[in-house]
Amino acid sequence: MIGALFSLARPALHALDPETAHHASIRALSLLPPRRPTPDDRRLGMTAFGLDFPNPLGLAAGYDKQCDVPDQLLGLGFGFIECGGVTPLPQPGNPRPRVFRLTRDGAIINRFGLNSDGLAAISGRLRRRRGRPGIVGVNLGANKESRDRIADYVMLVTRLCGLAQFLTINISSPNTPGLRDLQGEAFLDELLARCTAARDEADAAIGSRTALLIKIAPDMDEAALDGLVATVCARGIDGMIVSNTTIARPAGLTEKAMAGEAGGLSGRPLFLRSTRVLAQTALRVEGRVPLIGVGGIDSPQAAIAKLRAGASLLQLYSALVYKGPGLVGAIKQGICDHLERTGAAGLTDLIGRDVADSARDPRAALAAAGADRSA
Repeated sequence: MIGALFSLARPALHALDPETAHHASIRALSLLPPRRPTPDDRRLGMTAFGLDFPNPLGLAAGYDKQCDVPDQLLGLGFGFIECGGVTPLPQPGNPRPRVFRLTRDGAIINRFGLNSDGLAAISGRLRRRRGRPGIVGVNLGANKESRDRIADYVMLVTRLCGLAQFLTINISSPNTPGLRDLQGEAFLDELLARCTAARDEADAAIGSRTALLIKIAPDMDEAALDGLVATVCARGIDGMIVSNTTIARPAGLTEKAMAGEAGGLSGRPLFLRSTRVLAQTALRVEGRVPLIGVGGIDSPQAAIAKLRAGASLLQLYSALVYKGPGLVGAIKQGICDHLERTGAAGLTDLIGRDVADSARDPRAALAAAGADRSA
């Protein structure tokens, strides 16, 4: 039903500038009462970082930035929702225009700059939804003008434990100057040490269990990835999200003029880059840390390829701009069909089946998913 409504509404939404259309879609969802989604096929269930997910498909951070409609989004059939990013103090982000559709490429460029209502507002909204079903996480960011960005993350972790099932340390947004510098080993070790200590203290005080994740960029070389993964594993981080948007511009982009806009590129052109980094990360963590694969998922085959490249869970966002919420059900059905065709009992039988090949060329996992589809 909602998918059909999107088909009717899409021309009107795409006639608006992207940010106005985004706000309109949030407003429309806010008018809907939260509803329980249809129960998922049991084969789609996944347990990761201490949480039981009804299906592996989540909504990436960046859509419900201000935690306005997590329950309505869960009602669309997502297995989990990540809100945010949230910063300690409210900040407006970068001047508009700051988001651009590359329609023929199935891509988005954004330079929002972590526009946030701030911790007080976000925590209040999360407090009001306490006790409701569904897994909701929050993406954390530092204020642009902060003098101590590590302290920003520690504050966010301390205040949000118990209000969300997982918290994501976002050190990979390309739109906050200097933020990606925190991926360096020395900064990262201190950041993770202080955040895990803050999480443990807060959880002990309130009797909760909050998973702590980290989101990384797709634009690092393998040597930098070696150090990052070693630090993540040493500090006991519960999971990794691979990856954020890219500052690179693939040569094959059709929308040449729009591609010149500054910001992070997401959507279909990010698939190969992000999936390669996902597989390279999976080889390094060796099963010690569950991975969430994100970047360029716009079909069941792309979702299956991420699983086969080492992801335990998945996230998407940009594809919804072009294909609408009906994509959620289509991907879940496609995964079930793939399990049936391959004789796999569940997701764990798929995860990492093509990881070594995908670390060299992600088209290996995509070809496997496509070959099974056409068999």
